[in-house]
Amino acid sequence: MRNKNFWILLLLLLAGIVLGGFIGNMTQNIAGLSWLSFGQSFGINPPINLDLGILVITFGISIKITMASILGIVLAVLIFRWI
Repeated sequence: MRNKNFWILLLLLLAGIVLGGFIGNMTQNIAGLSWLSFGQSFGINPPINLDLGILVITFGISIKITMASILGIVLAVLIFRWI
């Protein structure tokens, strides 16, 4: 059995999420493929500001999960199992 590296899986998952999100954005105005852009956004909105006088720190994160990014994750896991 080959030793599979966690970092390869993480890289494939990130690539799947990014490419899936890109495909979801590109297909949102195409009639038969608009379902790929269906999703939900969640996170800290508006960002939290911490003003320390001489230093201002802003905390915030926003994540948008779409159908295309879920398909990208599934494809990344299948590719990882294949290699």
